Amino acid sequence: MTKRDWRGTARTFAFAGAGAGAFWILGLPLPFLFGPMFACLAAALAGADLRRPGPVSSGARTILGVAVGASVTPDVLERLPAFAASVAFVPLYIAVIAAIGVPYFRRVRGFDRVTAWYAAMPGGLQDMVQFGREAGGNARALSLVHATRVLVVVTIAPILMTRAFGQPLTNPIGVPAADLPAAEIGLMAAAAVIGWKGGERLGLFGASIIGPLILTAALSLAGVIHSRPPAEAIIAAQFFIGIGIGAGYVGVTVEELGKDVLSGVVFVGILAAVAAAFTEIVHVLGLAEPVDGFLAFAPGGQAEMTVLAIVAGADLGYVIVHHLTRIVLVILGAPVAARFFRIGRDP
Repeated sequence: MTKRDWRGTARTFAFAGAGAGAFWILGLPLPFLFGPMFACLAAALAGADLRRPGPVSSGARTILGVAVGASVTPDVLERLPAFAASVAFVPLYIAVIAAIGVPYFRRVRGFDRVTAWYAAMPGGLQDMVQFGREAGGNARALSLVHATRVLVVVTIAPILMTRAFGQPLTNPIGVPAADLPAAEIGLMAAAAVIGWKGGERLGLFGASIIGPLILTAALSLAGVIHSRPPAEAIIAAQFFIGIGIGAGYVGVTVEELGKDVLSGVVFVGILAAVAAAFTEIVHVLGLAEPVDGFLAFAPGGQAEMTVLAIVAGADLGYVIVHHLTRIVLVILGAPVAARFFRIGRDP
């Protein structure tokens, strides 16, 4: 790293730490997620030279993969068939979003065909940006649209959960490290690193989360791991995720704010309406409790929705199964469908 990089990184952590401290002192919800997120967002929009934590952020996401994997118990496996009826709505959910989103970005916001296609896909930010770039789309616009989607969803979801559903966000995120066996912490750390790097070697999408999730789930089902990662680790994961979201707006111009970011904000309104409809459907059919259904169909990122599910005390297995299904279908289906409709170059 150059001297400028070191200074940018130090500046980023200073803003993030100040934001977390302010949110914590004021008693605001999720201070270690929202504090860094909004502090870095404000600094980025003000023109500060920030640095996204890169590999450290990916490493932090492994903690959430371990947390989800540790929640995969024999009881959860027994309930998977019960999730099937609800999961069956996910392909329809994606199709409805695409049917509304692509014309919105193309005809209303004036995006080119490739960029409109991948901007409308409710998949992972990095995957959609990469697919769009390879197909000839505008990678910067895609990055801002999807970053805005995640930012707005993560911001409004806790408000809706507390105000609309009356769900407090006070569920313990984990026990302190001092209260967990050292051997179990060591196993979770090993599962995080091996799952992450092993997943990357295998070309697994979302390797930093999915790899540790799979490996930890196997250890949990074998009865070797009995707890989530310690509270301190999950707090650290929130901190770096917050930095990553806020610092994603570094260098944004007034023109990009008026087109790309605003397009993303309006699109979230469309997504919210679609998600609300599917939440109501699965609830009325008796397939999920309202909060579980809401978190399962909320179009945020895997990591962010995992954090919210943990602090809300939601059914983590139910929520994550739906998000994994959505991400898998979009990652596998979006490029294939784009080729079928002759949209852009083959990624």
